[in-house]
This record gives sequence, C-alpha cells and structure tokens, in this order.
Amino acid sequence: MKKMFRTLLIVVAAVAAACAPRERTLVVLSTNDMHAKIQNFPRLAAAVEACRDTAQLVLLVDAGDRWTGNAYVDKTPAPGMPMIALMNRLGYDVGTLGNHEFDHGQAFLGRMIDSMDFEVVCANVVSDTCTFPQLPPYVVIEEGGIRVGFIGVVTNYEGPGHPAGNAASFKGLEFPDPQQMAMKYAAELRPKVDVLVLVSHMGDDRDAELLGRETLFDVVIGGHTHQEIDSLINGTLLTQTGKYLNNVGVTEIKLRGKKVESVGYRLVPLAGYAPDSLYQAEVDRYYADPVLNKPVGEFAGAADKWGVANWMAEAVADEADADIGMYHIGGVRLDSIRKGGVGMAKIYDLEPFGTEIAVMRMTPADMRRMIVSKYNDEENRKEAHRIDLIATTPYVIVTDAKDNAVDVRFPKLREGRSYKIAVSDYVYKNYNDLNYTDGEITDVKVADVLLEELEDDSPLVPDNKPRQEVRKNS
Repeated sequence: MKKMFRTLLIVVAAVAAACAPRERTLVVLSTNDMHAKIQNFPRLAAAVEACRDTAQLVLLVDAGDRWTGNAYVDKTPAPGMPMIALMNRLGYDVGTLGNHEFDHGQAFLGRMIDSMDFEVVCANVVSDTCTFPQLPPYVVIEEGGIRVGFIGVVTNYEGPGHPAGNAASFKGLEFPDPQQMAMKYAAELRPKVDVLVLVSHMGDDRDAELLGRETLFDVVIGGHTHQEIDSLINGTLLTQTGKYLNNVGVTEIKLRGKKVESVGYRLVPLAGYAPDSLYQAEVDRYYADPVLNKPVGEFAGAADKWGVANWMAEAVADEADADIGMYHIGGVRLDSIRKGGVGMAKIYDLEPFGTEIAVMRMTPADMRRMIVSKYNDEENRKEAHRIDLIATTPYVIVTDAKDNAVDVRFPKLREGRSYKIAVSDYVYKNYNDLNYTDGEITDVKVADVLLEELEDDSPLVPDNKPRQEVRKNS
C-alpha cells in the first residue's frame, strides 16, 4: 500500500511538473539619443540580428532623439529620413518622442511619424492640429502570447512647460507633466498587461524621481541625458545606453507563465560587432556626398571641447562686432575637431540647428544675473550646476557649500559699463532672467559664419584653454 502511495505521489508530481508554467525570456533591445549617427547603424543591425537568431521573444525600442547631429542625415532633402529608413528596415517595434524630434517643426514631425513603420507613443503631448495628429499614450504589443505595454513620455522641464528647443516649435501644443502622465497610464494599463515598460525621454534624474514613488513599471528605458544607466530603484530597473549608438541596451525579462520572475540588463558596446554589409552599403551611399565631403579649410592643431566652444564664441563676437561673445555649451555638438582638413559636414555636425546670432547690450550685473540663474536652475537640471556659457571674456562662478552660485566675477570688465554681447538665438529666446537693452536676432546663421572663418582664416589655431571656472567661496 505504501509503495502504491509513493508511486501515486511520483506520478502526481510528474504531472504537476509537466503542467507547470514554463520559464521564458523576453529580450527588449533599446537605443536612445542616436542623433542621426547612422555610421554606427550597421553594427547595431548586426547585434540585433544576432539576438533575433538566438532568442525567441525580441522587441526593439527607441527612447527618442533620432535625428539632428549628422550632416549626412540632416542635410538630405527630407532631413532625418535616412535614419527612419534604416530603423524601418531593421524592424523597430516602438519609440517615443525626444525633444529633437521637434527641431524642424510640427508639420515636419507629423510627416515623419507617418513614415515610421513602428509605433510612436507619447502620453504627455496634447495636440489638436492636423499638421501634428494626437499620438496614443501607449501601445500593447503581444509577443509569443505575452502582452507588453509601452508608455512613452518626453521631458517638459527645459521650456519650461515644453521640451528643450525653440518655443516656436511647440506653439499650440501642450505638454502635461510627464511623471504624472506616466503614473496615470501605468495605473490604467498595469491590469491589462504582463509586462509594463516606460519609454522615457525625461532624463535619468527625472526617471529616478518617478521611481522613487512609482513601482508599477517593470523597467524604464530612458534617454535625454546621454548617460549609461543600470540602476534598480524600488524594484524597477532603470536603464539608458549613453548616446550616438555606441551601445545597445539588452533587457532580459524572465517570466514564469505570464508572471515576471526577474529583470536583468546588460549594456553591450557595438564596437564588438562587425558591420552588417547590407546596412553598410546603404550608409555608404548617404556618405558619398561630394559637397559635404569637400574640405573647406583646416585646423592647425586638434581642438578639444573647450577649443571648439572658444572658437564658436569668438566667431559670433567677430561677426556681430560685439565686445563679448558667449555660446551655450549645449549648442556645441562636437567634443573635438581633429587636426587637418575640415569639410562642411563637420561644421553642420557641430552646429546642426540652423542657429542664428542674437545681439544685446548688458552690464556685468546683467550677465551675472543670467549666469547665476542658469547655474542654479532647478527646473532644467540638465543644464544646471555647470559652466553653461562659454565666453570670450574670462569669469569665475563663485559657489557656496551646496554648489549654488552666489556670485560671478569678471576680472576684465568694468561694473556699470554696457557691453555689446553676441549669443545664439537659443540663449536669447529661452534663458531666464535676461535683462538687456537693444536686443535683436540677426538673420546670420552661426554655421555660415564658421564656414566663412574656416575658409578665410585657415589654418585655424585652436585655443583649448578654459576661460571660465567654478570656485567655491572660501
């Protein structure tokens, strides 16, 4: 009798084991802040195809800022389309909006979204215009019987009230708080899906804020701040791949049946993959532009980030016949320029926004107020607590023990005197606490000025010495 009972238990256990939900792995591959760096796309294609060959459940996701930053993409008849064509070919599943998706205006973005073969979701943009139709806040994708919900959000902190960029690009649109909208739709979608993913272009600091009080998501695929992030906050995985397609994010979600058992993440450098030959041939066709490739001038030596920024500040000052030139570091899109010939493509990579020079008259007190306000900006944290304005005149930001700016010292300026300042139109339109007289935006584009200087004054000798510094008050 005991033997029969033991046999029965073994049979029951075997049946239970056979009927137990099996473990499966969903792989979510992710990119963010690609900024049109299609030169790295063939390696991404190789990595994605290798993953699809070995894993059964694979989704491909992008967290925004797909274009602006590569002349071979930005200067095509339809700016941005080379990147979208490559993404469509690779089979992206879903993406959200970044701030740079708005660079060419709403009508352009509306047309571009129509050309995307993947789902575009954003829960915190409200539109009632026909040029830019209302986007869905989320999408549910079923993969192998697993229902995966993707909610998208974009930053609204830098405007304020809209993403970073010129206010004209956002006219008529509303951008509700992305954290609140993420929480709203997470509560709605969580009971309907097995896996819930936030695709966020808020920045890792804002993502971490959200996860400090919100635990409905299984993973956050982030962007905007160009960081490499792999953090666990309140049980939710927070990720970001850096920028420029240097890496691909690999999130592995293990499920028992339809219940999430664990979530893991790896950041995989794409340099380790040989480029896919078909994608490489397509990229090579975009790069075979004789106008963009022709050298305009040359640099006598290598310029680092400071050297490039100093050149831009000096160039706008010279063109405007200003006493002082200032250029915001966020508008300096290259970290360096090598010694030797420099073509149009490099200059458009450096300044891809069509930025114009603005001029105004300011006293040192006015400049101090602008710099202190920017340094202490608690809303646009991405641009705060750093030297944001590179100037032709030296200055020192004095900070307190909490790293708040309390003063700015200008050793070569006279207090009370009015100076003509040349800046980018982005600074003129978007910075807070600007106090000036005789302000106007010229119709002179910064890129045109840089090209002219490069052609007329070559070889250019870069000045890599910083003129600005931050010093704690002692």
